[in-house]
Amino acid sequence: MSAHRRSYESGHKPKYLVVVDDSAEWDRAVYYASRRAIRVGGGIVMLRVIEPEDRNQEWLGVAEVMRAEAYEGANAALDRASGRANGIAAITPERVIREGSPLEQILDVIDKDLDISMLVLAASGGPEGPGPIITTLAKTAGNFPIPVTIVPGSLDDDAIDALS
Repeated sequence: MSAHRRSYESGHKPKYLVVVDDSAEWDRAVYYASRRAIRVGGGIVMLRVIEPEDRNQEWLGVAEVMRAEAYEGANAALDRASGRANGIAAITPERVIREGSPLEQILDVIDKDLDISMLVLAASGGPEGPGPIITTLAKTAGNFPIPVTIVPGSLDDDAIDALS
């Protein structure tokens, strides 16, 4: 991942990568990224990662049904998040669904799209910590290929408006 970002070169635009998960805070990341994207004339890439279930060959039919349901759920989550981004900033985000480890998939999406200039995540303010992606990411932040913005989950729209 040593490739330079192309976000601000002619013919390119900066994109904000947002992970849409099942947390209560995903909306804060979408809101912030949408506001920033519209301000800088950029775009948004929304990523939903499906963590694969153990696919025992004996139960392959069940596994395939579970996979189809996971994709259906992923598309529904991205529909909600895309609708939110469109309502905030009249942006139609790119949508990506991946299977695997969230951090590995985030890095792969960044690696494949040189216009992605920032990862935007939202942190839980609860006692369980900021969330699994942020906790894992904190261990590798010094070697991450792009800047990471962490939006506190407690910020309301007005507070985010003032910051973005």
